[in-house]
Amino acid sequence: MPKLERLPEPNIYQAYGIYLLESKHRLIRRLKKAHQPSVHGHKTWNASFLLMDYLQHEPLARKVRVLEAGCGWGPGAIYCASRFKAKVTAVDIDSEVFPFLEVLAELNDVKVTPLVSRFEKLSTKQLGKFDVVVGSDICFWDSMVKPLYRLINRAMKAGVKRVVITDPGRPTFYGLCDLCRKKYDVNLQEWYATEPNHVTGEVVDIRRE
Repeated sequence: MPKLERLPEPNIYQAYGIYLLESKHRLIRRLKKAHQPSVHGHKTWNASFLLMDYLQHEPLARKVRVLEAGCGWGPGAIYCASRFKAKVTAVDIDSEVFPFLEVLAELNDVKVTPLVSRFEKLSTKQLGKFDVVVGSDICFWDSMVKPLYRLINRAMKAGVKRVVITDPGRPTFYGLCDLCRKKYDVNLQEWYATEPNHVTGEVVDIRRE
């Protein structure tokens, strides 16, 4: 029986095969009374839907090991765990986002391992445990460009096969892509998602040359 039939409540919606909660949902409102994410981790961002749509067209292998960087509420992580049966770790600097991720993971009957860390603290050894790194709208400040570039370098050195990042099209994101072009096979393209609404942006798929 579909989950929504078991949960006939308002403020639940579906996108790309997973269920998500709007900010007005009773569980989210209750969580917000106890947890206040501080680094833009207060909702599901549109770039997450770009990531899901892109991976529908350029899918991951089943049971792949995935790291979602800057996960927020973790919709990308939950999608990968649900769609590809991936073993997923979700990383964010802000521990306050993980109660929201836990609720969404339970709603979708998947397991996602939480990890509190800055990008700079993710070591080559840690990154070597993953096959793919994904992220959505994680390069929104100038100060994040070089830490993300170094993260990608360590990931590639560790044996990560792909890094896929989606973005609404910020100058900082394009700056990151330009840096990566100097060392890697970079496929940057415009993209759009159709669920739950039509949104547009950019996706970069980075691989070792």
